[in-house]
Parts: sequence; C-alpha cells; structure tokens
Amino acid sequence: MLKGEYCRRRRFGLRRKKNNKQKEVVIRTSVRVNNRIRVPQVRCISASGEMLGVISTSEALKTAFAAGLDLVEISPAANPPVCRIMNFGKFKYEESRKEKMARKQQSATAVKEVKFHANVEEHDYQTKLRHIHEFLQKGHRIKTSLVFRGRENEHRDLGFELFKRLIKDCDPFGIPEFQPKLFGNNLVLLLRPQSGVKKPENSSGPAVSPPARP
Repeated sequence: MLKGEYCRRRRFGLRRKKNNKQKEVVIRTSVRVNNRIRVPQVRCISASGEMLGVISTSEALKTAFAAGLDLVEISPAANPPVCRIMNFGKFKYEESRKEKMARKQQSATAVKEVKFHANVEEHDYQTKLRHIHEFLQKGHRIKTSLVFRGRENEHRDLGFELFKRLIKDCDPFGIPEFQPKLFGNNLVLLLRPQSGVKKPENSSGPAVSPPARP
C-alpha cells in the first residue's frame, strides 16, 4: 500500500478489506445415531416401545436396519446407554416442530409497554386502560411507565395514586407482579394476566329483546 493511501485511510478511519472467505458453519446434532454409537453394548428399545434389554450395539443396529429404521441414542448418560429404534428423520422433524411452536408461543406472550403522564386526561386514561385490558386478555404482560418531568417531581404521589387506580381497574383481568417502583424519575408497574380469565367473544353489541306487544 502506498504511503499516501495509508495516511488517507488512517485519517478517515478506513480499514483495508479482508478477502478471507467465510468459514462454513456446520450444525451437528448432539444425538448419536447408528454408526456414531461407539459403545459395545446398549439397552435397546424397539420401535413399538418394547424393552429388548442389554444387547450388543452391532445386534441393535442389525435389528434397526432390518426394519428400515435407525438406532438413536436417547439416554447417553445411562450405563449402558439407552437407544431406541425409530425413524430418525421423523424424530428430527418432530423436534424442530416443537422448537418452532415454543418460539412462537414465546413471541406471542410478549411484554407490551404503555406509557402514562402524571396529568393524564380521563379520556386518555380510559383509552389506555382499554388497550391494557385487551393485551391482558390475549395473555400479554404489561409494563406501564410514568416519567416525572420538571415540577412533576414535586408531586410524585400523583403518579403512585394513578397506578393504584390502574391496579384496581385491571383487577378482573390482571394483577401486578410487584407494587409500583420508582427508578430515578421513572415509575414502573408490571402487570400479568390473571389466571382463569378468558377473552370474551366478539359481538356487535348486547342482545336486545324485541319489545312486547300490548
């Protein structure tokens, strides 16, 4: 590299690009299957769940291959390790499906944040309260926060009173995980759904019976 180019790169914080190829990441399963099972003996379980007892690994492999299945080590810490004859491809599919469902459920139960002001208007409070009720009915946790600004710090009791009212108004749908806490100028309250509360069915409005004829 020329001296002038080096000084220019150093002045403007530029770095020389590296042409190193990215290493291929190979994901290996932690479950040992078929010929990767190196122990001499295993406690084998058939595809139907029948206990075949302690047999040699070679014999267990022959039994699995004869049925067109795989020998999968399910309990490597046991002595001898416990293996089961199964369809390993189907097993991996079921495991990946369970992981996806767990991630989906985890993302579905997210923490929703609702912010308040110490001098919140009544209609604004009712709107936020309605949203909180909807979130709680869907199974979400709610983080409510209130930031005291300027002279509001002289009347922090108003924020605590507001959150006490909020706890009371959310009583049918959620309960606080802890009482309102003050972190610097930020008042925080965490609500979680109350068990046994189901989401009401959507309806256009309350059923009205026709008036009785005289």
